[in-house]
Amino acid sequence: MVRPSLRSRSFRKLKTRLPGGEMVVRFRKKRDSPARCSGCRAELSGVPRETDAPKTKKRPERPFGGILCPSCSRNLFRERARAISAGSG
Repeated sequence: MVRPSLRSRSFRKLKTRLPGGEMVVRFRKKRDSPARCSGCRAELSGVPRETDAPKTKKRPERPFGGILCPSCSRNLFRERARAISAGSG
């Protein structure tokens, strides 16, 4: 029987052949899903999949970096600029 900490579904099973020819099952953590834009659900580039990476490595250093894709953030900036200019005029 496998040890209790590895019985979770958060691990995937890998069949590995040992040098003696024996097949064994090893358990590895599943790979994280890629970061997605909260506006259009597109996959974000420049954001690594690791969960244990420090915060500065997880996202681009710009407003809404790691949350919105460049086109969605550009549209948001345009909407805000139009709202500000319409309010003052």
